[in-house]
Order: sequence, then structure tokens, then C-alpha cells
Amino acid sequence: MAKSNFLQDFKAFAMRGNVIDMAVGIIIGAAFGKIVSAIVSDVIMPLVGLLVGGINFTDLKILLKPEEIVDGVEKAAVYLNYGVFMQAVLDFLVIALSIFFCIKMISKFNKKQEEAPAAPPAPSKEEVLLGEIRDLLKEQNQKEK
Repeated sequence: MAKSNFLQDFKAFAMRGNVIDMAVGIIIGAAFGKIVSAIVSDVIMPLVGLLVGGINFTDLKILLKPEEIVDGVEKAAVYLNYGVFMQAVLDFLVIALSIFFCIKMISKFNKKQEEAPAAPPAPSKEEVLLGEIRDLLKEQNQKEK
């Protein structure tokens, strides 16, 4: 009995609109992140590299400790890979800028929808009554003529 209640509760939770919307958002966000990362690494960074003298940022590093051989065992060199960090910062900035522009366009679109002329409000009871009086007076004036 408890198992079926658990399954029913879980199904109700998983099928709520917010959970599904969030899942779709995460999936689209991950795909969007891949697209932006590809644009940054394959389009923007080569251009930036050309502007600064043909430098590939991901190759920028500082040698902290050179390669050495101790007792016949080779120890790898230790590098500070600051170029990878610069690449990650640039990825973040491009993603943030892209999201900013998307949100700005959505806001602009929503604002245009809000500015669309609304249907005129229904006349108040007083306006309806005054309209009826006006129509009656017109009828009486036409009958007298």
C-alpha cells in the first residue's frame, strides 16, 4: 500500500508543470552552452588570437617547476595554465552576453504585446442611461417636426 502511494506521489511531483519546465530549461541550457562554447573557442578566440599576434590563449602557461628525473623516474613539469582560465572567463562573458540579449529581446516582445490596444472598457451604467435618454430625446424631437 505504501509503495503505490509513493509511486503516485512521485508521479504527481514529476508531472507538475514546474518540474517539466525546469527539466526542459536545463536541457536547452546545456545545449546552448555547447553552442556558445563552440562559437567562443572556434570563432571568437582565433580572431582575438590574430588581433594579439597569433596567440592561442589555451596554450598560455607559466612553468612553475621544470621536468626532472629523480632516481631514474621522470617527473612531469608543473605549469600554471592561465590561458585555460582566460578561455573560461571569455566563455562565461559570451554566454552571459548572449543570455542578456535573449532576455532583452523577450522583454521587448512582451512589452509590444502589452502595448497592443486593449478592447475599450464596457460603458458604465450611467453612460448607458445617458445614451438611452439621448436617444429618447432625439425621437421626441423628430416626432415634433
